[in-house]
Amino acid sequence: MNTATLTPGLMAVRPDADAPPVKETEMAAAPAPQTQAPAPAATEPSVSLGERFGNFIRAVLPPLLGFAFVIGVWALVAMNSSDFPSPAKTLDAAVVLFSDPFYSNGPNDQGIGWNILSSLKRVAIGFGVAALVGIPLGFIIGRFAFMNSMLEPIISILRPVSPLAWLPIGLMVFKAADPASTWTIFICSIWPMILNTAQGVQRVPQDYLNVARVLNLSEFKIITKILFPSVLPYMLTGIRLSIGTAWLVIVAAEMLTGGVGIGFWVWDEWNNLKVEHIIIAIFVIGIVGLVLEQFLLLIARRFSYGNA
Repeated sequence: MNTATLTPGLMAVRPDADAPPVKETEMAAAPAPQTQAPAPAATEPSVSLGERFGNFIRAVLPPLLGFAFVIGVWALVAMNSSDFPSPAKTLDAAVVLFSDPFYSNGPNDQGIGWNILSSLKRVAIGFGVAALVGIPLGFIIGRFAFMNSMLEPIISILRPVSPLAWLPIGLMVFKAADPASTWTIFICSIWPMILNTAQGVQRVPQDYLNVARVLNLSEFKIITKILFPSVLPYMLTGIRLSIGTAWLVIVAAEMLTGGVGIGFWVWDEWNNLKVEHIIIAIFVIGIVGLVLEQFLLLIARRFSYGNA
């Protein structure tokens, strides 16, 4: 390597003549590393219009065919019986009936709207008292084995008893129709809440309870922090079953006790030989029961673990 003197104390390096020339491409700076572009987010496959229409048809067509079958059988029965109203005659009666559902011509002559509201009021009172008693009792039965052994035989005996067997007891004790109906709803709708709540408590993992003992939690904190969140789906299932039972019971109870209510209204229409009104009442009772059950099912889905 040859060197050339520039100034005293400074040396400049001169390339050797024998060294191969450096190419321009080699002298260029190395390119900066390229960052990999992020992968595009996965998108859900688009559903075509034909697939949506097919899904809609599969969801709607079976119920429509079921209703058409029921109406067809109904029409055949009406053709062979002069006393049984046809679907067209029942529809005309429904139009007249619901044109003024809240009329009131005295305590025993009121529209179907007032009768439904009166029945719902009795159901709300009886069902509410059953929930206040049944849910804590279910926690106690599921939490303590002694209470489970003591109360399980009693529940097993009383649960299958018909609502009509409880009604005379209520009439004898309360001396009035409304409290007797509320009592019948209470005693018949309490069992699903007790059993489902107790089952939920018994299915809480033992590891959770062991951790609670290690942390020296009080019984109140064990119930509120561990048991209640785990038992909530079971408890809501029991509530949903109980509301259906309560709505079934009130119709039978009101038929016997009288007064204002959908059950009494059905019996009164039978005494007046208005069979088309009875058929309308059957549909009304079913629709109201379906709405109540779907409302509680919506609440159960809201508090389920999958939607947390």
